[in-house]
Amino acid sequence: MRILLLTQYFPPEKGAAQVRLWELAKGLHHQGHEVTVVTAFPNHPTGIIPEEYQGKRFMQEEMAGVKVLRTWIYPVKRGRFWLRLLNYFSFVFSSLYGIARSGQHDLIIVESPPLFIGFSAIFASWLKKAPYIFNVSDLWPESAVQLGLVTNKTIIRATEWLEGYFYKKAYKLSAQTQGIVTGLKRKNVPPEDILFLPNGVDTELFQPRPKDRDLEESLGLAGKTVILYAGTMGYAHGIETALETADILRNDEELFFLFVGDGSERPRLEEIAREKKLPNVRFIDFQPLEVIPRYYSLSSINLSTLRRYKLSEGVRPSKVFPALASGQPLIYVGEGEGAEIVKESGGGVVLEPENPELLARTILELKRDPEGCRAMAEQGRAYVIEHYSWNSLIRNWLKQLDSSKEAY
Repeated sequence: MRILLLTQYFPPEKGAAQVRLWELAKGLHHQGHEVTVVTAFPNHPTGIIPEEYQGKRFMQEEMAGVKVLRTWIYPVKRGRFWLRLLNYFSFVFSSLYGIARSGQHDLIIVESPPLFIGFSAIFASWLKKAPYIFNVSDLWPESAVQLGLVTNKTIIRATEWLEGYFYKKAYKLSAQTQGIVTGLKRKNVPPEDILFLPNGVDTELFQPRPKDRDLEESLGLAGKTVILYAGTMGYAHGIETALETADILRNDEELFFLFVGDGSERPRLEEIAREKKLPNVRFIDFQPLEVIPRYYSLSSINLSTLRRYKLSEGVRPSKVFPALASGQPLIYVGEGEGAEIVKESGGGVVLEPENPELLARTILELKRDPEGCRAMAEQGRAYVIEHYSWNSLIRNWLKQLDSSKEAY
């Protein structure tokens, strides 16, 4: 099958969505399908297009057998809502050229959010005479409204109408959590029109490994018990709780909090750390996927946090899976699906959101129980190997798709 993957975000950009989409493209290719990606020039989250891509409006490259077509985008690091809209719509329009240049396809897979890429999906479906699958990785605008990030009622009504229109035009919808599946059903999407492709992990890349002594020395972490948060730092993640915990534990000189990644909230989080003069906190920029395991090798305890809000019940943070696969216990601060996965895995501890005192006590308890930590780490890795390796997830997704193959 000839498959077109349409997404604004793709490697070499760094982030959870980019990793998932690369694993999807690579997995489909390994299953024998011809995969072409139409995407933007890399710019997220820095707002800076790398030097090797600058000055171009269109280019083609190949990544591990996958053809990648890149089109122009107006890069934005962080800014007002209207600047982000300019960023989104610049790719909506430029992607039309990439779609026209991409050749013939039998199926189109479209990544949302941003929701507005649905315009590109409809154009691609018309031009290729092929159906599109709308991959819903976030119930936007619903999640943004619940978090208070979008409050303009006119914008909310317009985007909700667009959401319904793009869903209706799609051949199938694909969801990455059961919470999103439930949300789609609540929006009157028939269950038979919903596919399920959850987040997963490359269990060969992320596995227990000896400490990277060079990295440990360069970061000044020798002898430290490192609590690692590796991933996106957005408003929904509620990372302030971890910083408050670091403040509570500031007098324990063995404990150190390492935050690797970026996101809309990182500048504010760094400002909080400066204001509190936290001696046990360090922020590291997003790292290439192949480098992240070096940081996991330094970790004693992995951390995933979420703010308390209704839609968090249906969230499965992608950082959970490499954290469990890498051979350290995981503290999951949150509720819902992610919490249930951690409980079922036996690979960590689940705590209520926004309770820094409880998080501090739990860190100290784990620090004093190395045998218990080892047992958790072994159970967590065994669990993700069995249930969340990318190869098995993509094979299962294709089986779901095959059940309605006659439609295309």
